[in-house]
Amino acid sequence: MVQNMFMRLLYLGFRIYCFLFRPIRLGVRVMMIQDSKVWLVRQTYMPGWFMPGGGLKKNETLEDAARREAREETGAELGEVMLMGAYSNFVEWKSDHNVLFLCADFEFKGKPDAEIAELRAFPLGDLPDDLWPGHRRRLEEFRAEVASPQVGIW
Repeated sequence: MVQNMFMRLLYLGFRIYCFLFRPIRLGVRVMMIQDSKVWLVRQTYMPGWFMPGGGLKKNETLEDAARREAREETGAELGEVMLMGAYSNFVEWKSDHNVLFLCADFEFKGKPDAEIAELRAFPLGDLPDDLWPGHRRRLEEFRAEVASPQVGIW
């Protein structure tokens, strides 16, 4: 409980910093899908469900960041990853840019870190109501593409 409150205060401080200094932020997300289910995380400091991900560290490639974030937030080691796209968000005071990777080849070898309240797999056809809107759009686009007769990779 105390740790969750600390994480929320830390996140509020980060938002204030971003409001005042308006940095350009670059992050990654990983769409982890196996058996027609997507693995999502619920964080301790924000409501709702998200695809695993976060910001890049200095001298880190996009793919390395995606692998690190997946390991930290889900305990999974990723196999082959595929670049899905880059997306921007300018809502409020933000200048956020996220690069999305797809991974269907992963194995859970550890546990999520302390910032993750819950890790759960959801059927692609039954996503949680409180999934963040941008994450929902990407997953629905993926599902529509997989259902297309021209695509037979999944």
